[in-house]
Amino acid sequence: MVQNPPDAPDTPGAPSLPPRRTNPYAAVLRTPGAAKFSAAAVLARLPMSMLGIGTVLMVESLYDSYALAGRVSATLILAQALVSPQVARIVDRHGQRRVMLPLIFLAALGLGGLIVTGIMRGPEPLLYLTAAVAGGASGSFGSFVRARWSYVLTDPKTLHTAYSLESALDEFVFVVGPAVVTILATTVAPPAGLVVPLVAAFAGGWWFLSQRSTEPPPVPPVEGVRTTSAMRQSGMVPLVLVFIAMGTVLGGVDVATIAFAEEQGVPGMAGIVLAIFALGSLTSGLAYGAKHWVSPLWRRFVIGVVLLAVGTSLFSFAHTLPALAAIMFVAGFAIAPTLINGNALVQNLVRPSQLTEGLAWVGTSLGIGVSIGASLTGARVDVGGAAAGFHVVMAGGAVSVIVTLISVRSLRKDRSTEQIRTA
Repeated sequence: MVQNPPDAPDTPGAPSLPPRRTNPYAAVLRTPGAAKFSAAAVLARLPMSMLGIGTVLMVESLYDSYALAGRVSATLILAQALVSPQVARIVDRHGQRRVMLPLIFLAALGLGGLIVTGIMRGPEPLLYLTAAVAGGASGSFGSFVRARWSYVLTDPKTLHTAYSLESALDEFVFVVGPAVVTILATTVAPPAGLVVPLVAAFAGGWWFLSQRSTEPPPVPPVEGVRTTSAMRQSGMVPLVLVFIAMGTVLGGVDVATIAFAEEQGVPGMAGIVLAIFALGSLTSGLAYGAKHWVSPLWRRFVIGVVLLAVGTSLFSFAHTLPALAAIMFVAGFAIAPTLINGNALVQNLVRPSQLTEGLAWVGTSLGIGVSIGASLTGARVDVGGAAAGFHVVMAGGAVSVIVTLISVRSLRKDRSTEQIRTA
């Protein structure tokens, strides 16, 4: 009896095999050069999950003050938040490599100075100065890599997948980073947690900037046309305000979790719990990005912010470390999808020539919120312990919902179906 070969047509009545589904993430990574620049960007932005908690752990241990630790950490993050959009605007005009190559050297110098100042127990103003240099020169590799995706991809569906991948990688960074920096700072030496981000920022930045074929070409200003900031575009201001409130949640969680773990007598567990928080976000981000959504983008953004606020309200029930870990895993589910939708909204709100700047403003608003959250939470922890710190986190979640609901009308003006933009 002769059998049909494996690729022969199905015989009548035989069950047909379901079509093979292609992994959407593997598909976008097969774009020439994409896997390489995405990997380099992961390394380059690894410090974003380590600098805040690493600075808090080093300064608090060496200077015995959560308030000072929160202020120094806030200085670093705030400097990055304020300078990054201006750097991104220059990048749009002159290119990523030309602008960022000298800055990665300056950022390494600033972070190295912060480590040395801490080891020497130097004066408080020097802590602020070196932290400001380290933050201000670091740039926003999250916006740079998303700008590269927008350059190499043209289909909106695949671009949604690519943006989702980058948000998931952001969360992967936040799974690995806090655990590594906490282990180093608590078991090796307090400043040890800042050495890894110093090396990662320089090596990752150099690797990323060396890839010229996928770098978006600079867009010089048109002669006779006034160049305006991306923040002048309708909808950008409310979006930035929402992300500042969300950043307050993320910055507050870092400091309050460290304090909570110390109160429980297991300071080394802080990084693990923070990693669980990021793991919840990573899980939801991967699932969200693998699906093509047809509902309005603004509606999904609003739902995500509301769910994040609901998750933060659960912190009032965190009385043990396992309970805190469980709550943080659940609360983390709303983060990545909301960040994905926020970045997608930016692409609809700004002109193509302002894309890097617009994406940087999303990152910078989140950074401003993180600095506010870290500073306020540090001060509250010094007064009322970890529970008081989590009150700042819950307040940030509530404010994000209020601002979002007030701003719904302006966000709806730029729905995901409105794609026409002038250069």
